[in-house]
Amino acid sequence: MRAVHLLAVSAGILGVAPALANEDVLKRSGNPAEQVLQTVDYANTRYSKLDQINTGNVAKLQVAWTFSTGVLRGHEGSPLVVGDMMYVHTPFPNIVYALDLSQDGKIVWKYEPKQDPNVIPVMCCDTVNRGLAYADGAIFLHQADTTLVSLDAKSGKVNWSVQNGDPKVGETNTATVMPVKDKLIVGISGAEYGIRGHVTAYDLKTGKQAWRAYNVGPDAEMKIDPEKTTELGKPVGKDSSIKTWEGDQWKTGGASTWGWYSYDPKLNLVYYGTGNPSTWNPKQRPGDNKWSMTVFARDADTGMAKWVYQMTPHDEWDYDGINEMILTDQKIDGKERPLLTHFDRNGFGYTLDRATGELLVAEKFDPAVNWATKVDQDKSSKTYGRPLVVAKYSTDQNGEDTNSKGICPAALGSKDQQPAAYSPKTNLFYVPTNHVCMDYEPFRVTYTPGQPYVGATLSMYPAPNSHGGMGNFVAWDGTAGKIKWSLPEQFSVWSGALATAGDVVFYGTLEGYLKAVDAKTGKELYKFKTPSGIIGNVMTYQHKGKQHVAVLSGVGGWAGIGLAAGLTDPNAGLGAVGGYAALSNYTNLGGQLTVFNLPN
Repeated sequence: MRAVHLLAVSAGILGVAPALANEDVLKRSGNPAEQVLQTVDYANTRYSKLDQINTGNVAKLQVAWTFSTGVLRGHEGSPLVVGDMMYVHTPFPNIVYALDLSQDGKIVWKYEPKQDPNVIPVMCCDTVNRGLAYADGAIFLHQADTTLVSLDAKSGKVNWSVQNGDPKVGETNTATVMPVKDKLIVGISGAEYGIRGHVTAYDLKTGKQAWRAYNVGPDAEMKIDPEKTTELGKPVGKDSSIKTWEGDQWKTGGASTWGWYSYDPKLNLVYYGTGNPSTWNPKQRPGDNKWSMTVFARDADTGMAKWVYQMTPHDEWDYDGINEMILTDQKIDGKERPLLTHFDRNGFGYTLDRATGELLVAEKFDPAVNWATKVDQDKSSKTYGRPLVVAKYSTDQNGEDTNSKGICPAALGSKDQQPAAYSPKTNLFYVPTNHVCMDYEPFRVTYTPGQPYVGATLSMYPAPNSHGGMGNFVAWDGTAGKIKWSLPEQFSVWSGALATAGDVVFYGTLEGYLKAVDAKTGKELYKFKTPSGIIGNVMTYQHKGKQHVAVLSGVGGWAGIGLAAGLTDPNAGLGAVGGYAALSNYTNLGGQLTVFNLPN
C-alpha cells in the first residue's frame, strides 16, 4: 500500500495517472523524504510536503554537518537524496560525489570526468552546472563539454555516455536534465556563440537518441506542424520561423535551451523556454526571430510541438526565456484550469493554460520594468500577446553604436535561471529576483564558429529611485498577476527558492545567507551565513525520521562572475562585473554543502 500511497501523493497538484510517467521518478518525487529531480517534482513547484521544520521552530535550526566540494566557481543546483544516499555535483569539472547519510556523509564513490579545459572559455557566465537527475537506479549528468552520462547510482560505474553537442562551435552545457517515461530530456547552451538551439530526447537505458527538435529553422527540423501547432490559438503556418529571419541567419540564430523542464503526465507534454536570438545586436537580424524567446509545449514521445508562445519577439535586450515553467491547477474566473506560470527575464510574470497555450495573465513582477508598457491582452488587437515596446528603450530603434541608457531590467533579467517555488497552501509563488537596470550599446559583429557572437557592450546598476539594493524576494499571485509582498535585498537573489508544508520558504543570498521566511507574510524567521555566496537551490529531505535542509554555497554565476573568474573590468562578464563589484566586500570563493536540522 505504501507505493500506491506515494503515487497518489505525487499526483497531488497535477492529478495524473502514474502509468503515463516514469513510475520510479513519480513514486520517489511523491516521497518528500527524497529528492530525485532538481525541480523537486515534474510540475517544477519546488514544494516539499515535509513540515517537521515549521514557522514555530525554524528559528532553532542549527548546522548538522558540512561537506567541501573541492571546487571553486559558482555552485548552482542542489544535491539529490535517494534512500540513504546523497548525490552532490560541482561546477566544471563536474565531479559527482555519492555520500552515505547513515555514515555522516562518508564518500561512497566519486566520479570525476576528464574534460578538455578549453571548454571553460566557451562557457558564458561562469562554469556552473544546475545538477543531476535520478531515475531507475541511475544518476544522470550533462557535463560542460556536452557529454551526457548515465552512472550506476550504487557504484558510480558509467552505464553509457553520448555526445550531445560540439564545444568547438560554442555548444556547451550548464543545465540539468529531466527523465520522462523511458527518455531523458536534454538541452544545449551557447547562444552567445551563434549556435542553433535544440532539445533532444535520449533513451534512458541505452543513451540512443530518440528525437531532436530545433527551436529555429525549417518546420520539419523544429518538429512543428504548420496546421496543428498553434500560437495563441491559431496555427503557426508554414515556415513560421524561417520567415522571421533574414536569409540564412536562423542557422546561427541562438535560441538555446539551458534552463529548466517541466512535464505534465496527463497531457504528456514537456514544457521549456528558449533563449536569446544571436547576435545581441538587433539591427543585424531584422524580424521577430521566431522561435527564440518562446515557451514550447512538446509531446514527450515524439517531440512534436503542440503550442508555442513567443514572449519577446525580436529581442533587443538579451531577455532569454529559459526560466522554469511551474505547473499548477487553480481557478481563473471561478473555473479550474490547468495552468503554467513563468517568470520571464523580461520582467513579466505569465500565466497560460498549459493544455492550449491561451494567455491568461501577463503582468510586471518588478515595478521597475520600463522597456515595455504592458503585454497586449486584447484578443481583438493586432498586437495581441505582444509587449508594447517603449521607443526610448529600444536598442533597435536607437541604432548601432548608440548607448541606450536606463533600461530596466538589465540583460540578466528581473529573474534569471534561479527557480521560483509554489505553495499549494497559500497559492502563492515565491520568486527570487534581480532589481537591476542597464545601459546597452549594440555594435556590428561577424560570425566565426566557436568565437563570441555577442555584439553589444553593457553596464549594470541597481534600479534607480528604489531601495538601493539589487534584488527582491517576492510573493506573487499568479492568477491575479500581483505582488503580495516583497523583501528588499542588497544584491540579486540568485538562489532557488523552496516552499514547504511547514509554511516556511527558504532562499539564499549572494552574501551567503540562508534565509527562512513566513510563507504568508514574508517575515524573516531565521538566517545563517554560510562560507560563500549562495547561488544554489535550497532543498530539504528526511533521514531517520528527521527533516534536514541543505544548500550549496559557492559564489559565481552571471552575477558573481567577477569574483568567480577574477575579473575587474567593469564591462567584463557582459556588464555584470561593475554592477556587482561590491560583492567582494561580503563573501569569497568556496564550494561547500551545508546541512541544517533542528536540535534533538
